[in-house]
Amino acid sequence: MNPRAVERGTADPTAGTADTGAGTGTDRGAGAGAGAGGGARLAHVDALRGFALLGILVVNIGYMASNYHGSGLEDPGFASPLDGAVRWFVTVFFEAKFFLLFSFLFGYSFTLQLDSAERSGARFAPRFLRRLAGLFVLGALHAVLLFPGDILTTYAVLGLILLAARRLRPRTAVRTAVVLFAVTAAWYVLLAVGVHLTGGAGVDPGAAAEAERAAAALRGGAGAVIGEHLRQLPDVVFLLAFFQAPAAFAAFLLGLAAGRARALGDLARRRTTLVRLQWAGFTLGLLGGVVYAHASLVRPGGAYQILALGVDVVTAPLLAAAYAATLLRITQGRFGGRTVAVLGPVGSMTLTGYLTQSLVCALLFTGYGAGLVGRVSPPVVLAIALTLFAAQIVVSRWWLRSRRYGPVEWLLRAWTTLTRPPLRRTEGTAVAAPVSPAAPEG
Repeated sequence: MNPRAVERGTADPTAGTADTGAGTGTDRGAGAGAGAGGGARLAHVDALRGFALLGILVVNIGYMASNYHGSGLEDPGFASPLDGAVRWFVTVFFEAKFFLLFSFLFGYSFTLQLDSAERSGARFAPRFLRRLAGLFVLGALHAVLLFPGDILTTYAVLGLILLAARRLRPRTAVRTAVVLFAVTAAWYVLLAVGVHLTGGAGVDPGAAAEAERAAAALRGGAGAVIGEHLRQLPDVVFLLAFFQAPAAFAAFLLGLAAGRARALGDLARRRTTLVRLQWAGFTLGLLGGVVYAHASLVRPGGAYQILALGVDVVTAPLLAAAYAATLLRITQGRFGGRTVAVLGPVGSMTLTGYLTQSLVCALLFTGYGAGLVGRVSPPVVLAIALTLFAAQIVVSRWWLRSRRYGPVEWLLRAWTTLTRPPLRRTEGTAVAAPVSPAAPEG
């Protein structure tokens, strides 16, 4: 097994954190400081969710654009210094970071749904279970049709555990999360020692041939694309279950603790904490990212890379936290309103955004459309990701001017509540720059 292939799963983060929304929509225009109490969605949290969606796209598109990505080998057709620089940039700053941020936000949103159900007197568990079932079905279809490295199914399964752990106290949740990160890292260390002692090292000699075979299959017709996805699924499921899930659930618990403590409500009172997260994340987190990138890109396939994955398990959360702290501080500053206006709309319909990203990439890189897998250089792939995200910002802003939810969010909400929620806004509720849907599960 190539340890770097774990990233095929951990790169997807996220997407299942998109809230389906409920309520009356009266909190739609809530500013960054609104909703510190109660269950209202916060504008700056939606902006953070939109930022996380960008990071997920930057990682996922790399796997969809090249079957060498994650194999321990770099595509021999793109070996220029600029190609290498882009690979280093994405690996250090993006890989294995943004799925943690999305997982954290999933746990945080879970507490909002709990609070809303308690206020309304609704039975929470049946609705949440239906929501998880909906996420699982969407994830299964996504994995088979568009991208095997799906995160929705993982979130649906882990959501069952989160539901059982919903009464944990914040301090207990944080301690449990720390233990999960530590145990996962220790597992990597033990695995690295075992590989070193047995002399196992190096990249699979058949990796290049396998990458070319997979690319040829993905350039075929729809049947060939789906067949290749199904062929990859067993390996992906194994990696998701044993390597990604513990870290994702640990982030769930941190989000649960943050939601219980209203940690994202009054950010002015959290400035010292945010600054500390920035210092820790941009030092230890970046150092771990460099180690991880060096092992993945320079010396893949051996004990060193497995050890680097262990280092990344404990340092990637710090870098993700630094990203979050930085963006949250920006939303409270001079450019806060503009930041929220740009990222908030796409952040409030992340489930639609995530699936749309995979659909567009599938049309670009597989036989569904242009079949460009293995034919686009890393810098161009990165440029495509940024262009696609910019388009999503524009479309999300336009869509939410007259609608309460994204299209997939609306479908998931209808299934969750077994109702037909209103999609269109009335004239009295339309806003110029929608930031978030109504309070979740109201």
